[in-house]
Amino acid sequence: MNYIYNISNHPKRSEIEKRLEIIKFFDKFGQEATKQAFNKSRSTIFLWKQKIKQSGGKLSSLSPASKAPRTRAKRVQTEETIQFIKNYRLIHPGSDKVTIKPLLDNYCTKIGITTLSESTIGRVIRTLKDKGQIPDYYIRTTINGKTGKLLFRKIGKHKIKKMRSKGYCPKNPGDLVQIDAISFFKNGIKRYCLCALDVTSRFAFAYLYNTLSSTSAKNFVERLEEVAPFGIRAIQTDNGSEFHKYFDKYLKERNIIHYWNYPKYPKGNAFIERFNGVIQRQYIGWHIGEIDDTDTFNKGLMQYLIWYNTEKVHRGIGKQPPLRYIINTFMSSQKSNMLWTVTFP
Repeated sequence: MNYIYNISNHPKRSEIEKRLEIIKFFDKFGQEATKQAFNKSRSTIFLWKQKIKQSGGKLSSLSPASKAPRTRAKRVQTEETIQFIKNYRLIHPGSDKVTIKPLLDNYCTKIGITTLSESTIGRVIRTLKDKGQIPDYYIRTTINGKTGKLLFRKIGKHKIKKMRSKGYCPKNPGDLVQIDAISFFKNGIKRYCLCALDVTSRFAFAYLYNTLSSTSAKNFVERLEEVAPFGIRAIQTDNGSEFHKYFDKYLKERNIIHYWNYPKYPKGNAFIERFNGVIQRQYIGWHIGEIDDTDTFNKGLMQYLIWYNTEKVHRGIGKQPPLRYIINTFMSSQKSNMLWTVTFP
């Protein structure tokens, strides 16, 4: 048979040529060889040949047909349900499908119509946004000052590429310091305690703040650097807002690596999470009445930390206090920059 080569710009040209190659192979070597070489049955190849013959030799007839279903499921949305979702979103912008679902169920029950699933509600919201019938938070409308033309600009969520410490094994003090924040109430007063723990040496530091912000977190790291008997090379935090902006900027300026823990994964910050519990049981819980005066609280907290770092033994470092462990293991010929090491026994 003579073929009409009409597939020069065909979007499925490679697949058509492959089928033509199989047909020629079949004609030359037979059914068994074709089955072994291409895993195509005799009936399939005969079907391809029939398509070519019926088209008058046009190779485009070998194009794979669409595998989409011939009949698609139709949406069960009604004007009432769509209007309800539209009105609710206009009154409560940003409400998602989970929020709308129970309210829509009650509405549909009252008027005797079929309700919608959560996924269908989500699709309705998306359609209403695309049609401009409900506001989209991520679309900003502006007017060109020169032309007066209305402009629509879509803004995306600013994603930060976060470095993880997976597989990283700190060997020396300062290789990895975990930082976290504790919040607590007393008599209508809320305070925040930022805590830090060096994974290798168990050296700890903490400080109380009136507010929790990236400025507070930056100040905390500055204080930590002043008292730590080692240089800090990497810090790991959770994904709280206080560890962004000024905090993250300061770490970059100091060439300190900032590792981020995985969301909802406290096990990744296990050392500092344990210290949070210890400091609450051993100090904060006993001095909660002093949190209205942060200066007084922090003075007492420093005395606790001196005891924690110079006297309290830790099983994880051979039943030694952190500073004794650092001096014996890493700093035998160096001096600490901490004033409180003068009190070391």
